[in-house]
Amino acid sequence: MHLKGMAPGAEDLRQIWIPKTVRSRLSKAKGCGAGQMYAEFISSEGEAMSNRLFQGVIHQMRDAIDRTIGVVDETSVIIACSELGRIGEVNESVTAEVMAAPGTFVVNGYTYKSFGNRPRPEYAVFVSGNDPEAGRYASLLAVSLSSIKQYYDEKYDRGNFIKNVILDNILPGDIYLKARELRFTSDVSRVCMLIKIINKTDVAVYDVVQNLFPDKSKDFVININETDIALVKEIRPGIEPRDLDKLAGSIVDTLSSEFYTHAVVGIGTTVTGVKDLARSFKEAQVALEVGKVFDTERPIISYDNLGIARLIYQLPTTLCDMFLKEVFKRGSIESLDHETLFTIQRFFENNLNVSETSRKLFVHRNTLVYRLEKIKKITGLDLREFEDAIVFKVALMVKKYLSSNPVKF
Repeated sequence: MHLKGMAPGAEDLRQIWIPKTVRSRLSKAKGCGAGQMYAEFISSEGEAMSNRLFQGVIHQMRDAIDRTIGVVDETSVIIACSELGRIGEVNESVTAEVMAAPGTFVVNGYTYKSFGNRPRPEYAVFVSGNDPEAGRYASLLAVSLSSIKQYYDEKYDRGNFIKNVILDNILPGDIYLKARELRFTSDVSRVCMLIKIINKTDVAVYDVVQNLFPDKSKDFVININETDIALVKEIRPGIEPRDLDKLAGSIVDTLSSEFYTHAVVGIGTTVTGVKDLARSFKEAQVALEVGKVFDTERPIISYDNLGIARLIYQLPTTLCDMFLKEVFKRGSIESLDHETLFTIQRFFENNLNVSETSRKLFVHRNTLVYRLEKIKKITGLDLREFEDAIVFKVALMVKKYLSSNPVKF
């Protein structure tokens, strides 16, 4: 990159590449590892590279446009500008809400145009002036910078790499090559969680979750679609499943209590290695889908805790239909009324204990025995016998599964 045809010196590079707040920290650190601080800053934050790319384009175009031009991020900080002294300034008039406006917009004599790939724009380019020409410059710069950022993300961004891995958008043979290129640590334990938003809300859930897990070198928050957000989290070896449940619960509680947003979380199994992240993500998807059928009231569903429901989900529907016909060959499950089905559910919950079930149902023991005999006459299955109880329990789950018509992953 050249400044008016001349190669920039070290101080010029520092002015171009590092925001004012960071430059002050580096200047204070002279003689005590400032160069190391700079290297760590650049390597630890992906945004630093984006800022360098933006500043490079802005610097090359400033003479052609002959106006003050620059880029502001979603936190209202100027991260690139043709006037180097303004880098690091905070423009409080340009908030994330203002940046969400479609098309160009004018603030304090500057024309802005937002760009970025997230649900809400991450950046906005600005050009001095509020005339039509300023609007055209802003639109042109936004397109250019957006294309450059997209290219950078696809080639160098770890978050985009992880998204491609979990969505199976990268060939298995290329995964480890790309991981080495990005210096991505492969031999650590990670788990995929899938956060699904149930009720529509104006809250930027992606940003909320991103703020809950700010360490972008270890944790990756990925927007899948309008309702689904994936969290790929690095965890310590040997972590207990209940700790993952607590972590997922904290996400649900935060969204519910502070942002009035109802969400459910599916948890995949813990994996080691980048390639297996796709499997953990699919397990999180399956957990939510199976949970929607069998555990409709639980906000946290772990793939490891699905039990026999996981097996039923994998069965072909034709096989499920055949099984139901065999189990209820002496009568249809539809002939069992709501009261009888409720009795069966309580009987299973109390481990086939007649006395305990009758007490919980507030009925006489003989009344419960009569109902069980009635079920036996209809289905040919005596629920007081363990094997018959298992068959009936599975049959009920299969029936519920077929009625829900779940999505297969």
